[in-house]
Amino acid sequence: MRRVFGLVIAFSLILSACSKPPVSTEPFSERDRTAFTKWNIPGYFILKEVQVIGLGDSLTQGVGDEQKRGGYFGRLTDRMNEWKGVKEVEAENLAKRGRRSDQLLEQLGERDVRNKIEDAEVILLTIGGNDIMKVVKENLFELTTGPFYQELGRFEDRLDEIFMTVRLLNGDALIVVAGLYNPFSIVTDEVHEFEEIIQDWNEAIELRTVLDGKSCFVPVTDLFDSNVNMVYHTDFFHPNAKGYEMMTERFLSSINKCDLYEMSDGDLEM
Repeated sequence: MRRVFGLVIAFSLILSACSKPPVSTEPFSERDRTAFTKWNIPGYFILKEVQVIGLGDSLTQGVGDEQKRGGYFGRLTDRMNEWKGVKEVEAENLAKRGRRSDQLLEQLGERDVRNKIEDAEVILLTIGGNDIMKVVKENLFELTTGPFYQELGRFEDRLDEIFMTVRLLNGDALIVVAGLYNPFSIVTDEVHEFEEIIQDWNEAIELRTVLDGKSCFVPVTDLFDSNVNMVYHTDFFHPNAKGYEMMTERFLSSINKCDLYEMSDGDLEM
C-alpha cells in the first residue's frame, strides 16, 4: 500500500513539472516590450563609381613626371580605388600647364567643364603658382615684395569666385587643394622674402578651404624646399616622379586628417 501511495505522489510530481506555466492575464499593451536597435549602416557599405576631376595648372597635369603616370593626380586616383565605398574611380584631368587663376575662371564658364563639375564626387586642384610667376616675369629687373601682395589681393578675389562657382554647380563634392612651394629655394640663397610671400599666399588658399567646410588643404612647401631627395625634374621647377610620389602621400595623409568620412557624408572612408 505504501509503495502504491509513493508511486502516486511521484507520478503527480512528474505531471506538475511537465505542465505549462500560468498564462499572464496582464493586458498586452502593459507588458514589457523588447525594441529592435536601430542600425546605422555607413554609406560606404554601398559601393559606387566615384567621379574625380583635376583642375588647375601643371602640377595637377603632372608635368615633369618621367614615369608618365599622371603626376600626383594619376597616382592618387589609383590609390582611391582602395578606399571603402569605391567600386571604381573614373578620373578626368582638366588641368593645363601655365594656367593662372583668371584662366581657370574662364574655363569654369565652359558648359562641358561645368557638367563634369556637377557630376564630380572629388575635385583635385592646384592653382596660384603661375599667378606668382606672372609677377616675377613682369618685375624681373625691379623685383620687390609690393607687386606680389598687390597681386595676392586680386588672387584672393578670384579664388573666392572659383569656390563660389564650383559650389553653385556642386555643393557636395570634396575639394582638395594643394598649396604652393618655392622652386627658387634650390637655385639661390636669397629666398627669405620669397618664402614669406609663398607662406602668405598659402595662408590665403588654406583660409578658403577652411571657410568652405567641405574642402581640404594640402601643404607641400616642405617637400620641395631643397633637392636633397632629388624630387625636382630637370627643369628645376616641376616635381619628378619621386616628387609626385611624395605629393601623393601628402595628399592622402591630409585627406585623412581632414576626415574623409565626415566630408563625404559617410560615403567614403580610407
